[in-house]
Amino acid sequence: MSALIHQFVVHRLNLFDDGKLHFIPRNSCFDPSKEIEMLAQQLHATFNSKPGKGVGGFVEETENTFSADLSQVLQSEMDFHAFSVKSGEFLLQTLAKDEMIETGFLIFSQYEYLATQYLLIALIDTKQHVAVNQQMDLDYSDHLDFSKMQLAVRIDITQWQVTPEQFRYISFLKGRMGRKVSDFFMHYIGCEEKVDVKQQNTQLMQNVDDYLSQEQCDVYEKNQHRGSVASYFKEKVVEGEDVTVEEIAQFLPKDEDSGQSFTLFNDQQEVPLEQRFQPDRAAVKSLSKFSGAGGGVTINFDRPLLGERILYDPHTDTLTIRGIPPNLKDQLLRATKGK
Repeated sequence: MSALIHQFVVHRLNLFDDGKLHFIPRNSCFDPSKEIEMLAQQLHATFNSKPGKGVGGFVEETENTFSADLSQVLQSEMDFHAFSVKSGEFLLQTLAKDEMIETGFLIFSQYEYLATQYLLIALIDTKQHVAVNQQMDLDYSDHLDFSKMQLAVRIDITQWQVTPEQFRYISFLKGRMGRKVSDFFMHYIGCEEKVDVKQQNTQLMQNVDDYLSQEQCDVYEKNQHRGSVASYFKEKVVEGEDVTVEEIAQFLPKDEDSGQSFTLFNDQQEVPLEQRFQPDRAAVKSLSKFSGAGGGVTINFDRPLLGERILYDPHTDTLTIRGIPPNLKDQLLRATKGK
């Protein structure tokens, strides 16, 4: 499924010799083409794959006119290119106010994907690539580095127009090195965070574990259910769609005697999960693996191995591993002989 491009433009934030950050606008939007369509599709997929997103909506009363300008664009009262330039200049002011330096190419992409209208804004840096040409010389070129996307926000225009009261139509990346995008990127568009996506995903994984622990099914069946939930998660990540408690309940057993279901189990929690939220690719790993680190020790193994090759004794707080991986065994034997 490809994205249908409505508007696409790239500007630049660059640090000049004067030590100041400058906004360099492109003079017009790109004409729609297969290349632009592929680029927008890649941006969409990269954004979907990034973990740790926040979710929210526009603040009603704010000095920022971003939402008002976007409304004018959607009503054909403002040119998209003019909107992108005005927004880019405001981002420059926001960065200067917060005394931050961020360089790269500022991309504005308005597109339609699976009957949903989106506006994605991302700041992408470049990395140098080296190729060998037919003359066996080296050619150097700069490419957009999508893998390092750190600053991006996507507005679900359709949801904003249809159900704005849910306050869940803006999603954004949290930024790098522990710094939240809310420090300046949220202020840039006048957004307030509503749902902590990482927390919701972590709580969901715990709820699934707690629910399965009380169900009358064997370990194999429980792992099968976890695998089904994991597959569902991965599919939603790729499609860029929310996971829902109701859909997750379809992959988990239901107690025929009590009528207990995962949906009811969630409703009975002290703090129930949101009925729908964005999936976090990193969180789903806990469904298939046990992992932990501390005190110089890192352990990671597949869930089905617990009780088979790996045994845990809670009384002595010890793990017994049967069948150590060959490469680890070799290292241990060498270390033992050296003593």
